[in-house]
Amino acid sequence: MENKYQKVKDGLKEDIISGKFKVNDKLPTESELMKQYAVSRYTVRRAVGDLESDHFIYRIQGGGMFVQDWHKDWSTPTDTKLIGVITTHIADYIFPNIISGIDQVLSQAGYSILLSNTHNTHEKERKSLINMLDSKVAGLIIEPTQSALPNPNQDLYQEIKDDELPMLFINAHYPTYDFPYVDTNDLEAEQTIVDYLFDLGHQSILGIFQVDDIQGVDRMNGFVRAYQQRPELSYMSNIIMYQSGENSQKLFERITSYLQQTDAPTAIACYNDQLAIEVIDFLKSQKLRVPEDISVVGFDNYKMGEYFTPSLTTLNHEKERMGADAAGMLIKLLNREAVEPITYQPEIVKRNSAIKREK
Repeated sequence: MENKYQKVKDGLKEDIISGKFKVNDKLPTESELMKQYAVSRYTVRRAVGDLESDHFIYRIQGGGMFVQDWHKDWSTPTDTKLIGVITTHIADYIFPNIISGIDQVLSQAGYSILLSNTHNTHEKERKSLINMLDSKVAGLIIEPTQSALPNPNQDLYQEIKDDELPMLFINAHYPTYDFPYVDTNDLEAEQTIVDYLFDLGHQSILGIFQVDDIQGVDRMNGFVRAYQQRPELSYMSNIIMYQSGENSQKLFERITSYLQQTDAPTAIACYNDQLAIEVIDFLKSQKLRVPEDISVVGFDNYKMGEYFTPSLTTLNHEKERMGADAAGMLIKLLNREAVEPITYQPEIVKRNSAIKREK
């Protein structure tokens, strides 16, 4: 079945080759083509962009699109082999490692990358997607934005799917689409680290999870499952949920309310290492010793956690490997090869922020 993008491209090309539109004739506008082919503006732009690269069409700014002298030999090595990479962040936390892994594999295969970040907002995700489509990237590697919430950009993802543009997700994936993905078994990993805290003698544990992305929801569910399997301790579980962009001070106030209870938690399991480091700093400001008074664990094995005091007990995240595997998977998609999703099984990295509870 011919996809929408190919239908527009082939239809316009046939109209030009057949002589319906002659050299330097003005072509229909984007809006007219959208109506004629019943497609979105992004499909029209991609089709026109390809025909422009193939020298069937040229544009005059503010004047429209015209038929290029397509009989002429325009052959030049113009294939940029550009891959779009969209992540929630670029320059901080674990993202430089992931992007480095992507770039190493793609650059060896002759590709360049175009980076964009969403700051975990759907509005910026939309702008990033439109920019990538307008840039005529050959493929996309995307980290979903606020993946646990309804996504207003489904029309663009459907467009990508209809156009058969090679694409995959990293870190998480939208369940409504069957794009390939590379992610982590967050649920079982979180259950493992909570079980580890149980083994250290902790019973009252506070879990703090970001719940506007699927990773956070899965990690929270792993926390819950660990308690479900120890029904005698279930009543001692505590959970704080928050969303990205929430004021840190409000989060610390909620932590304080738990610490003031008579059965205060003796350990805190954090959504990720970035949060764990902030929580430890807060606990120190409250004259609490970590881990002597309260243990803290994270998730992601952030490099800074290794050198923090105390060094952070956490779960591993295959950062560079994830990037490299995602890039390798995309190259297969570009070559029309079949691929299978990849899910990593994180292991506990035991350091000094969690110790055995003294009775």
